[in-house]
Amino acid sequence: MTGALSHLRVLDLSRVLAGPWAGQILADLGATVIKVEQPGKGDDTRAWGPPYLKDRAGQDTTESAYFLCANRGKQSVTIDITGPAGQALIRRLAAQSDILLENFKVGGLAKYGLDYESLKAINPRLIYCSITGFGQTGPYCQRPGYDFMIQGMGGLMSVTGERDDAPGGGPQKVGVALADVLTGMYASVAVLAALAYREQSGVGQYIDLALLDVQLACLANQATNYLASGKPPGRLGNAHPNIVPYQVFATLDGHIILAVGNDRQFARFCELAGRPDLATDERFATNAARVHSREVLIPIVRDLMVGRSSQAWLEVLEQAGIPSGPIDTLDKVFENPQLRHREMRVELPHPLAGTVPLVASPLRLSASPVQYRQPPPTLGQHTDEVLKELLGLQDADIQALRAEGTI
Repeated sequence: MTGALSHLRVLDLSRVLAGPWAGQILADLGATVIKVEQPGKGDDTRAWGPPYLKDRAGQDTTESAYFLCANRGKQSVTIDITGPAGQALIRRLAAQSDILLENFKVGGLAKYGLDYESLKAINPRLIYCSITGFGQTGPYCQRPGYDFMIQGMGGLMSVTGERDDAPGGGPQKVGVALADVLTGMYASVAVLAALAYREQSGVGQYIDLALLDVQLACLANQATNYLASGKPPGRLGNAHPNIVPYQVFATLDGHIILAVGNDRQFARFCELAGRPDLATDERFATNAARVHSREVLIPIVRDLMVGRSSQAWLEVLEQAGIPSGPIDTLDKVFENPQLRHREMRVELPHPLAGTVPLVASPLRLSASPVQYRQPPPTLGQHTDEVLKELLGLQDADIQALRAEGTI
């Protein structure tokens, strides 16, 4: 069975996370993804450890966990693009590719003759996706952009963390480089849309993606809360700006999430908690009323929740159909019976470690399922193979390129 994108070739010139994340999604869906890396160094994230993958003897390999998270299914080819010979190789590869991913600074590839207009002249069907912090245009376009900065500038940190007047209050970043990951996902969507357009028109196109744009777009209801009200939303800790009660509560022995999504669920919760009167109190009878009366209701709910253990609450809430859940560390997450059933951990053969554990793709396609064809590559693992099979180079050609430092 072939993948949905098995007829496509991707030339991945990106590094770190946003671009590689997009490339990995396309690889999981069957595309051949050639990851071009700097000889002797490779993707910056190869050095972003510890932790590193362990070998069979339990010793660190050269493969960082960070690199492993975003490069499954790719072929690694090392090419020095700063020299004419390396640039010529990239042009030849681009001529035989459907998609190119890159996250160089604005104009960074133009000086090597590897910008969209140059490669479009060689391959008009090429879909060329550029990912930067701030986009190809605008007053900030020349600035470097990193996820942490973008979370701050794009508003995410203004709505993440405890309130300023609460203990531990102040802005917080999300615990994952979410702007990068979401940009990678948007990039894969844009690429697939460009492919659909190419089927009709026969031509490729240029895609300009900015982390800052994506971060703002992904503020979702928080952004439209501001646009509708004119009032910037603030930090509410683990509470929800538009739904109450919908947050973390302390129990007798820990904490759980209570996520009451509508008035019927609130009435059932009140019955379980022994306070049916709360559901008919005009201050709490509707979600809008509960949002307005948050400061009154939440202390009451807190007092009710601390009377039982986490497990006792979770059992009765589940039976009543009221959304709730524990707050698990990753060791418990990977042992979750639902995630084990969904096979969200996969093990792939690895040349240095025997096997490598990875998080599976969440995509489930009935006719063209995701396939895990190979693990994240070691640096330059496929250089000779790709240059021989795709470009027709002979051993002597490859030896000469390696001797001069091009590969």
